[in-house]
Amino acid sequence: MNKNTTVEKIKAPELITAGWLNTSEPVTLASLRGKVVLMHAFQMLCPGCVQQGIPQTQQVFNEFDPERVAVIGLHTVFEHHAVMGRDALEVFAYEYRLRFPIGIDKPNEKQVIPHTMMTYHMQGTPTTILIDKTGHLRLHKFGHVSDFLLGVSIGTLLAEEVSDEELAASADDQPEETQSGCDDEGCRI
Repeated sequence: MNKNTTVEKIKAPELITAGWLNTSEPVTLASLRGKVVLMHAFQMLCPGCVQQGIPQTQQVFNEFDPERVAVIGLHTVFEHHAVMGRDALEVFAYEYRLRFPIGIDKPNEKQVIPHTMMTYHMQGTPTTILIDKTGHLRLHKFGHVSDFLLGVSIGTLLAEEVSDEELAASADDQPEETQSGCDDEGCRI
């Protein structure tokens, strides 16, 4: 996020989900172009997620203008699969009063790690991901992100001016599987 650092922008791969909660239609990153996107990857049985990440994500959802900042959760189960299905997630979201859209990471028949988690090379949960208005990854952090760093990062991305031409060009970007740094196994961040 430092202006003095040159970082190759990598287009955020599309989410691969098995379903969604708190939204009538599936959410795609392409549909969120023009907004800053906060994605919080979590598991219900992850203490760091429950104690820090989920409350922080709900706070961002409550405090930022939804026309400018999209907040989504990604329930990505890589352990204890039998007890963390959709029914349990629905109860969890209700009990914790989660109102932001939550995608259910699609299980991977060949791996223990679900599809989106593998595509983004997540190390575990909680993971915080910020995507800029043009759909490029700008922050990918495993573990807790301080409120200060998250707020400054979102503010910085909101302040970036993006022209209509840049937004239109970002819609024409190559699919993630053909980008530099991406292959069938995912994107290296």
